[in-house]
Amino acid sequence: MGTIIRMLAAVSLVGVAVCATPAEAQASRTWVSGVGDDVNPCSRTAPCKTFAGAISKTAAGGEISCLDPAGFGAVTINKALTISCPYTEGGVLAAGNGIVVNAGSADVIYLRGLDIFGVSPPTNGVRFIAGGALHIENCTIRRFNGTNSFGVSFDPSTPAKLFITDTTIAENGSAGTGGGIEIKPVAGGSVQAVIRNTRVRNNAKDGIKTDSSTGQVSFVIEDSEMSGNLQGLVAAAGTPLNRGMVTGSTISNNSVVGIITVGTNTTVRVDGTTITANGQGVIVTAPSQLLSYGGNRLDGNPINGAASNGSFTGTIIPHQ
Repeated sequence: MGTIIRMLAAVSLVGVAVCATPAEAQASRTWVSGVGDDVNPCSRTAPCKTFAGAISKTAAGGEISCLDPAGFGAVTINKALTISCPYTEGGVLAAGNGIVVNAGSADVIYLRGLDIFGVSPPTNGVRFIAGGALHIENCTIRRFNGTNSFGVSFDPSTPAKLFITDTTIAENGSAGTGGGIEIKPVAGGSVQAVIRNTRVRNNAKDGIKTDSSTGQVSFVIEDSEMSGNLQGLVAAAGTPLNRGMVTGSTISNNSVVGIITVGTNTTVRVDGTTITANGQGVIVTAPSQLLSYGGNRLDGNPINGAASNGSFTGTIIPHQ
């Protein structure tokens, strides 16, 4: 009898070990490679082939890294995660959305060193639906050139933060729709955004669009460029506040306007920024406000025609 009991106990332990295998398969660090295979465990020596294959084997809060330059496909991120390929090209060649973030309200997602490229028919480069914060660093997001497509579409239904740094967002949207970056929280959402050292170029309509029709927006744009778009920066508000600061930036060669503000609750402050060679420099739709700290260059709009610079609604003295 004792022998039988010991045998049953051993079988039970084996069963527990088998049941534990799926959980143990999730690693805090996983790898992808152009010559990998998604049946692999995504280790450094047995990497996966796609981000979608690796994400199921990566623990919440973990990191996916690239071993070599390749295209690793579209992916939906549903947990705290980092995808980091700063030293080799991590390509995302995508029809539809390139990367979708639909995670928990406290989850933080990092995207580093990615080349996100749209193919027919593309939707958005990065589509943010839910999460705590999204960091986009040292990436290129380009050619999501469908109707109403954006390089980055940030539309949360809960409070969320967006940080874009050292990134190029270009050639997105089509036929006067879509554009580079759209920040537009839906009902119940709000956004705090910081865009720094980022180039938003040659998008079909808006370079950067902030819209607080259904959720509050607060944004800072620093040391960045908005050029070659239809409209450089658009800030529009409904009832919720839309508050922004643009500093140390260049807004040029946008065919319609450099900056346009719309709505009762829109206030944008500008400092140390050059606004030139646009179809019109600035357009302010009352009662929105576009305020200057006095250190801006609003001139040469358009560069070779009758002056159409527009004007700020007021000048503010910085607090010391």
